[in-house]
Amino acid sequence: MTVNDVAEAPVAAGPAGPARWERACLVSDLFPERGAAALFGDVQVALFRLPDDAAYGGHAGRVHAVQNLDPFSGAHVMSRGIVGTRAGEPTVAAPVYKQVFSLVTGVCLVAADKTPKDGLPADLVTYPVEVRGDVIYVGLP
Repeated sequence: MTVNDVAEAPVAAGPAGPARWERACLVSDLFPERGAAALFGDVQVALFRLPDDAAYGGHAGRVHAVQNLDPFSGAHVMSRGIVGTRAGEPTVAAPVYKQVFSLVTGVCLVAADKTPKDGLPADLVTYPVEVRGDVIYVGLP
C-alpha cells in the first residue's frame, strides 16, 4: 500500500492539513473496487481501495476517501457506488442517478442532466488518507 499524497486534492481538512487522524479499518477489510462506509461522529465517509491494476495508473493500490452523501439524491450511499476510471483517473459513479465523480478531487465529471438536491454542491468532499502498516487513517477537519 502507498500513503496518499495529501496535497493531491482540495480536502475538508483545510490548507493546514487535518485537525485529527481517525483510524478507519484495516486495508484487508476493504475489497478492491468496493466501497465501505465509515462513521466518525457525525461525518460519514466512503472509503475505496483501488486494485493494483495498470488501468488506475499512479493510483493503483491506493485508498481514497470521499463524503458518503450523494449530492444529487441526498442519500448517504456513495460507498455503494461503482468504481471505474476516466483516462487513468479513478472514479466512482453514484448508485442512484449515476453521476460520475473523481475519487482524487471529488469533482463531478458527469452530472447526467441532474442538479444537486437542495442546493448541495455538485462536487464531493475528499479526505486525506494515510495507510500505516495495514491500518487506514482518515484525516478529518
